[in-house]
Amino acid sequence: MKNKKSIMIKIAIAFGILVSATLMMKKKDMSYRQSVLKTLYPMIMWSSHSSGIKQVLNNTQLLVPNQSLYNLHATTIEGTDFNFASLKGKKIMLVNTASDCGFTGQYEALEKLHQQYKDQLVVIGFPANDFKEQETKDNKNIANFCQKNYGVHFQLMEKSIVIKKNHQNDIYKWLSDMTLNGWCNQEPAWNFCKYLINEKGVLVNYFPMTVDPLDPIVIAAIEKKE
Repeated sequence: MKNKKSIMIKIAIAFGILVSATLMMKKKDMSYRQSVLKTLYPMIMWSSHSSGIKQVLNNTQLLVPNQSLYNLHATTIEGTDFNFASLKGKKIMLVNTASDCGFTGQYEALEKLHQQYKDQLVVIGFPANDFKEQETKDNKNIANFCQKNYGVHFQLMEKSIVIKKNHQNDIYKWLSDMTLNGWCNQEPAWNFCKYLINEKGVLVNYFPMTVDPLDPIVIAAIEKKE
């Protein structure tokens, strides 16, 4: 009986510590879930890094697309038309994003990439609610969340579908169909998967969500001269 009581006390103490920690981690303009996930992000990335590196895909033969990305358009989160032909001559990183994901902390790293390589790299986010209802906000609230909590200034597109099902947006159809991009059939495995396109419009890399945007392997790909 004493042992049972002791265990119950320890559980109560642990629960109290957890609740207190959650309250302390609460950040302005974030839900408790978002605050906790942002705090835990470094641990999440550390624990998943090794498996993530194994899932990286490389276009080692530089196979060229059968359909040019530069023929495609998308709609920005502000509601305006975006012509991908305007990106000729620059590298492009396309990322499917979400506000309530364990990998949402990558917004901050993506913004750092945007600032550091803005003369040679264009970062574009595609908010999507395709994984466990982790992006339920509308376009306006997504934009506000990213700006207030992660200082995002890189371009976001309107919320859309990025996985292979009805109404997958045209950009992600291109990214995940080898008959279009030349070699890659990989759709996003989760939120914050990253596709890198070189200056000639060739899809060269796929990085899963478990590889941080500032990982040396990503930086090397960005700085690589084709």
